[in-house]
Amino acid sequence: MSTASKAAGSPSVSDGFRWTQLIVGVICMAMIANLQYGWTYFVGPMAKANSWDVAGIQVAFSIFVALETWLTPLEGWIVDSLGPRGPKLMVAAGGVFVAIGWLINAKATSLEMLYLGAVISGIGAGGIYATCVGNAVKWFPDRRGLAVGLTAAGFGAGAAVTVIPIQKMIESIGYADTFFWFAIGQGAVIFVLAWLLRPPVAGEVPTGSAVKVLQSKTSSTPGQMLKSPVFWLLYAMFVLVSASGLMVAAQIALIAKDYGVASTVVLFGATTLIVSGVIDNLANGGARPFFGWVSDQIGREFTMAIAFTAGGIAYWLLGNFGTTPWTFVICAALIFFTWGEIFSLFPSTCTDMFGPKYATTNTSLLYTAKGLSAFVVPLANVLKTYTGNWHAVFIAAAIMNFAVVLMALFIVRPMRISISKSEDTRGAIGQAAE
Repeated sequence: MSTASKAAGSPSVSDGFRWTQLIVGVICMAMIANLQYGWTYFVGPMAKANSWDVAGIQVAFSIFVALETWLTPLEGWIVDSLGPRGPKLMVAAGGVFVAIGWLINAKATSLEMLYLGAVISGIGAGGIYATCVGNAVKWFPDRRGLAVGLTAAGFGAGAAVTVIPIQKMIESIGYADTFFWFAIGQGAVIFVLAWLLRPPVAGEVPTGSAVKVLQSKTSSTPGQMLKSPVFWLLYAMFVLVSASGLMVAAQIALIAKDYGVASTVVLFGATTLIVSGVIDNLANGGARPFFGWVSDQIGREFTMAIAFTAGGIAYWLLGNFGTTPWTFVICAALIFFTWGEIFSLFPSTCTDMFGPKYATTNTSLLYTAKGLSAFVVPLANVLKTYTGNWHAVFIAAAIMNFAVVLMALFIVRPMRISISKSEDTRGAIGQAAE
């Protein structure tokens, strides 16, 4: 390849190779989706077969989510430290861990064994999640929002194709054998595909004119990033938006019941709650690549402003007009469509700010905001109990979204522009010195 073509930003590997890396990551993410989104179908059969308390079973789910979220910075650091071998080794190990976790679930004769399975599967799933997101943002600096959006959509919507098979298998062969065969199948697919993954090396990805959004010309270590005020602003924004969505997502069945629409049949014999659940999941998954792609075109902060302004309005609409079946479905779908994109916008923004070299670690540190935001969810119940209705909860959620819009446009973006100008000045001085 000529020097001129490199200067123009052309990669030295085929675009098809980059997309292969992305597709492999999406499939691996889809293979771990059942660990979170398919769990609900096993709870009832486990409780019935073992006479276990449902609350006790759900502790296993909490353990899984906690470890899947909070260990990602350590797992991301391991990936970045291992260099070219990092992604394949971490994802291969993750595939083994998630298989072992579900095999333990299949054989569990006590809640303690179930909790051990959750620990092991949570560690494995977190390693896979962190690695696939980190690899996506590294390979696609020119389409970073879209790439991480598609990767996150694999996790968010990956369980959709296995919902019916899981339920049918549980009915026919029991929950334990279903755990067993899905453990083998999902783990094997991840383990095999893992060996195709690797990060890009210098000159393999588009640079310069191929990138339309603000991006740092240097890569910050995790320590340097944690000392940056911009990171903590981004972290606070992530917590606010994530918490607002989780407050509604965790209570959507209760809200529908309180509005008197949950059991109303609206389509082909399906109730409002069922129809809303299907559409909400589609909206949540579709938002990730859609808004990621938009952000690649017009910039992260402007996309945040559009998405979160619409989100704030959606909360207000549900609070005031969601009391009929179809208005409930529509308003809830709009909330999920303007919330799911946080898992594409924030990792891509983080990598734009702090560079790709340590992106797996850095985006994982930011991802812990999801875990922190979960602690805000119970406050929605406190507020609802205190006021006697859900309106105050929706107003609070709307305010949180509007606050993030203001932070994105009037704090984060000016700071990023200032940092970019400083980098340009330092670069010009360095060239003059040479």
